Amino acid sequence: MSPLDQNTLLEKIITEGLITPYFQPIYDLSNGEIYGHEALSRGPKNSALFSPDPLFTLAQQQGKLHKLELLCREKALSKFAQLALPGRLFLNVSASLLSSPDHQSGMTLAILKDLGLNQKDIVIELSEQHPYDHNGLPRSSVDHYREMGFQVAIDDLGVGYSGLQLWSELQPDIVKIDKHFIKDIDKDEIKREFVRSILTISQRLSCMLIAEGIETQQELDQLIEIGVTLGQGYFLGRPTENPAFSTHSYLIKQAQRRSQFLEDHAETVQTLCRPSPTLNEKSLLTEASLYFKNQPGLIALPIVDQDNRPLGVLRRYQLHELFSTPYGRALYEHKPVTHLLCHQVLIVESNVSLSNVSALVTDQETDTLNNEIIIVREGQFIGTGHLRDLLKRITELKIQNATYSNPLTLLPGNVPIHREVSRRLAADEDFYVAYFDLNDFKPFNDFFGYSKGDAVIQLVGALIKDGVSSENNFIGHIGGDDFVVIFGEQEWPSQCDTILRKFEQKVREFYPEDTLRDGGVWTKNRHGEMLFHPILSLAIGVVHPDAKQCSNHHQVAELAAQAKKLAKQKGGNHVYFQPHSGRSSELLPQ
Repeated sequence: MSPLDQNTLLEKIITEGLITPYFQPIYDLSNGEIYGHEALSRGPKNSALFSPDPLFTLAQQQGKLHKLELLCREKALSKFAQLALPGRLFLNVSASLLSSPDHQSGMTLAILKDLGLNQKDIVIELSEQHPYDHNGLPRSSVDHYREMGFQVAIDDLGVGYSGLQLWSELQPDIVKIDKHFIKDIDKDEIKREFVRSILTISQRLSCMLIAEGIETQQELDQLIEIGVTLGQGYFLGRPTENPAFSTHSYLIKQAQRRSQFLEDHAETVQTLCRPSPTLNEKSLLTEASLYFKNQPGLIALPIVDQDNRPLGVLRRYQLHELFSTPYGRALYEHKPVTHLLCHQVLIVESNVSLSNVSALVTDQETDTLNNEIIIVREGQFIGTGHLRDLLKRITELKIQNATYSNPLTLLPGNVPIHREVSRRLAADEDFYVAYFDLNDFKPFNDFFGYSKGDAVIQLVGALIKDGVSSENNFIGHIGGDDFVVIFGEQEWPSQCDTILRKFEQKVREFYPEDTLRDGGVWTKNRHGEMLFHPILSLAIGVVHPDAKQCSNHHQVAELAAQAKKLAKQKGGNHVYFQPHSGRSSELLPQ
């Protein structure tokens, strides 16, 4: 199509409203629920201006970008309302539009009113591809949207150099990380560090973070592990004209695994529960006064309804202040305790993990942070816990975990490994155990020294942590150069392959050039004989335990040790797999 024909088509698109909205889902990665949809505009099908890039580029060149954007906005809002899509609607807006004469103040609100939509469900996305300060746009133009009840997001963070300045000046409600930093994040440590840093900043600024461009399961798993809670991309759902997205099955499955893991491994708030006197909501303040008088250490009294469900607490200092005022006792002692009821109290079910309770406590506002934790079972009061006990127990657990961890890599040691194997056997789970061991490590350690030997061990630990994905896998460090990975997924061969390839490359950095040319080192054995030891390699023995044949972790460990021994006999970077049947299968020789 000639440029002239394209210009004619563009004019027709704007005049006749030939824009079709497409919608791409944005998911809550923590539970699989839809958080919202991003509206994306398409021109006439089978035309040169169907795709957004040529469409908007031509509109910008012809000075019609703002008219096109307003048309796209109106179409997206109408279709969003028509389809009754769940969650929030994300609208792309070029920053320069906000100060354009084409942009009428209050136009979007008027459209929303006609469509029965709430502005709190609309997010205005400003992209770095259309700079925030373009044409001297004042901050007040953006604040105008926020004052009307809209949320503001920065799109494509990382595309330009002004991103952090834009974030600082605009103070958005939401930031979207550009897909460049998401692509292959499972393989790129630099990208992982970038996203971790951005996540830390967003948490401190109470700003939500969305990862764009998630195209593989591995990228998604890595983002979930880092702590990103919102995301979009082809793996989660492609843009479509008539979306019918619902909860995402893979995300739900991952959430269930995490929940089960926490339930099996985490200590619950039940351990903090202590018996506590309570008062019924119809009790009088004079009764509460007697409780406080007879129990000097009592700081607060839980107040429950007729069904023993907690309503809040009555605090000692509040009652004391009230009774200390002139005629206070005479006026209020026969009032019900609900007169001084404080609802700002943490109420949690007894099966909630201590880590989750800690998160709930820290999420409280500083001025409402209290010491009491009301503990219930199926909603009914069973006792109270205290903040000091929570902090004490979490500290004890951290010390315990540190005791059970290998000091060199900080990975779980033998006790947690045995517990994990036993748990999976008891649950009759389908899992694989991979035993990692270095070939010729002792001669290397003796020849180059323990410091370099420790560095190699740390390298192996780091490569395993980087190469093993998903929260259904467990990594442990038995000691020395022996590591264990418990895989709960079928993709373990490719992950082992990645670890072996990277180790083969990285380990060469520990040798001088002459040793690399020789292919290894010569050392004397205990009898004074010279022996040649090749460049370090990694052996992996993998077994697939059968819960019907293995009754405890000792038997699994014996099978894994046998598989590792056979892998070492092959030499080089090698995986040896021992399946259920007892037949061997060699995989991934390097």
